[in-house]
Amino acid sequence: MAHVLAQFRNIDWRSIIDILVVATVLYQFLMLIKGTRAVQLIKGLAVLLVVSYLAEQLGLTTISWILSQVWKMLFVALPVVFQPELRRALEQLGRGKFFTRHPLALGNEALEMVIEEMVRCTQVLSKNRIGALVVIERETGVQDYVETGIKIDGVVSSEFLVNIFIPNTPLHDGAVIVRADRVAAAGCFLPLSENPNIQKELGTRHRAALGLSEVSDAVIVVVSEETGAISVAIDGGLTRFLDDKSLRDLLQRELQVHKSSSPIPFWRGAK
Repeated sequence: MAHVLAQFRNIDWRSIIDILVVATVLYQFLMLIKGTRAVQLIKGLAVLLVVSYLAEQLGLTTISWILSQVWKMLFVALPVVFQPELRRALEQLGRGKFFTRHPLALGNEALEMVIEEMVRCTQVLSKNRIGALVVIERETGVQDYVETGIKIDGVVSSEFLVNIFIPNTPLHDGAVIVRADRVAAAGCFLPLSENPNIQKELGTRHRAALGLSEVSDAVIVVVSEETGAISVAIDGGLTRFLDDKSLRDLLQRELQVHKSSSPIPFWRGAK
């Protein structure tokens, strides 16, 4: 105990500043990659690190040798893999936006509002046979795809979303990406699925929705321009022909919203 106290006595103001700066930079970096697929890559690296340590401690020579070769390859590959994140970090640092405040996670009430607006929007679009593609971001960030469109940062509302997808408007041809309770961007390009088993009648919107769902955990809502059918793509699968109730239940389940006992105000529930 006395040894520990002696170590604390040796800490001066320079050490405190050093620790605070490092902690701030690490926090900002973690917030930066939170919106990208880099989070999953870092989790994979952490697993490899733990396995490497256990293999060395247990004397597993073959596994240790294989993992050492893997680390050598990763040392060369990591700058390529994290190139988008490194580029964005340097850009934000150059613009003076690296040290910024980050929004907190949404509460249950805000999530319910987003879901209700999504349901109202899809019902209007479906009734009028207006095609739409809306991505709801979850844990796996989709910042790479946000940057392919026009950044908006607007509050989610059914009227706003409907206006975006009106034919012949500047942003109707592409995907809208919703992050928390904000429309992050519109007119975004998504990767098309290359699954050969996709039904022939499904168009580009459905293939784009499936493509993104194969590389992220996002929830993608699609409204067919030809039939008005509402579909949701999750984890490489497509649930089709949803009505307002089934869509609401699916979104509440996937976004982990606990149903509130208080009724939804009549101006939100109006169809």
